[in-house]
Amino acid sequence: MVTWLRAAIDGTAAVLLAPVCAACRVPLEYPTRGAVCPECWASIVPITPPCCPTCADPLPSWRPVDAGVRCARCERTPPQISLARAIGPYEGSLRAIVHALKYDSRPTIARHLAARMRAAGADLLETADLVVPVPLHRSRERARGFNQARELARHLGRPCADALARTRKTPAQADLPAVLRYANVRGAFGMTGRTLVARRTIVLVDDVSTTGATLNACAAALLEAGAKEIRALTAAKAVTIRP
Repeated sequence: MVTWLRAAIDGTAAVLLAPVCAACRVPLEYPTRGAVCPECWASIVPITPPCCPTCADPLPSWRPVDAGVRCARCERTPPQISLARAIGPYEGSLRAIVHALKYDSRPTIARHLAARMRAAGADLLETADLVVPVPLHRSRERARGFNQARELARHLGRPCADALARTRKTPAQADLPAVLRYANVRGAFGMTGRTLVARRTIVLVDDVSTTGATLNACAAALLEAGAKEIRALTAAKAVTIRP
């Protein structure tokens, strides 16, 4: 009965409303199953080993890589993050899905993205004490209507807390060249829940990691507040190293 009813609703919605996939804009055959079509979800290319355990960038696959070996960038300048994972590279259908969540006011997409983040970051989440979303400045969150990182974090199956706050408004990272992004967010985050993070293993959650500048600035604030270890889990990762 439920299956029949859903099929009837899908058929009616597809004809009368003609909703389209939030990512590829093709008409949705099953609107009740989400704002993104099955084909877009299926076409996400995952990040696969070998990859740097610290930043999740792929490592060259043309030579043997020992477990735990980090990329040259992380060896040269170790980040505040100990482990990082992402569903896949920030390109193709995954990029379109993240954009729909973030810029098209489609927070319902977060639940489906978070399910894939749970799979990609199962080892990070299993022994974590708390997940903490990267905060937006209150003016930006007010304009957007929600914080996409929080929407993702609350569907990850671990205790979640808004332990961080953005203490000053900064230009959007996407509008800046990579060399300016670390300076842009340095000191831009403060604690709202210091006692929540002390001596605990934290997983920072965000939609995209590009240079890692925002995640590292958040990690610095958490470590200063006494956190034991900081990990990072994002929906997508801007890949800077190609296999």
